[in-house]
Amino acid sequence: MSDSSADFLQTTSSSYDAIAKDYASQFPDGLSHALDRALITAFAELVTANGPAPVADLGSGPGYVAARLHGLGVPVFGVDVSPAMVNLAREAHPRLRFHVGSMTSLDLPDATLGGILALYSTIHVPDTHLPAAFAEFHRTLTPGAPVLLAFQTGPEPGGLHLTERFGHEIDLHYYWRTPAQVAALLEEAGLQPAATVTREPEEGGKRPRAFVLARKPG
Repeated sequence: MSDSSADFLQTTSSSYDAIAKDYASQFPDGLSHALDRALITAFAELVTANGPAPVADLGSGPGYVAARLHGLGVPVFGVDVSPAMVNLAREAHPRLRFHVGSMTSLDLPDATLGGILALYSTIHVPDTHLPAAFAEFHRTLTPGAPVLLAFQTGPEPGGLHLTERFGHEIDLHYYWRTPAQVAALLEEAGLQPAATVTREPEEGGKRPRAFVLARKPG
């Protein structure tokens, strides 16, 4: 896969299609850590304080993050590149909306989102395409709306390429970035970084987790 092409959308989509059921079974709720839940609750409060526009959960997977936001009273819908993941999310959470799409080209009008959440989904976007995704965030957010990103990190950038997971053949690339790198790219896209949190891996984990909160200027 070349960073100069958009092939990563197809390979990411087909890879998650292949592992969707196993992934959802293995990770029925990826919000087991108290800090993760607390940050999502804080994000929900920022969204609510800024206005009634809906939140887009980008890379929504099986839908548990969107369901938690819904439970917090936030209007939310999910977007994922994997049709299989979207189908699983619709089955698990029939009252919510989930759509097939990509964060690099959102099928949404300008200034219509009250917030964007992207938990562990930007890790599959190559460096050369991440500015386009963040530009889409800026375009679609209302003034003052927050963005919350979560991603695996570490002291050095790098990546990983998996060709097998859960016994299925895949072609999935992961890109590791530091919080400072991500915050700088958000700022270049016109979004103001507001906070950065890093937590060490849980038992059995391999990499620290980073959270970057930003907002579109009001």
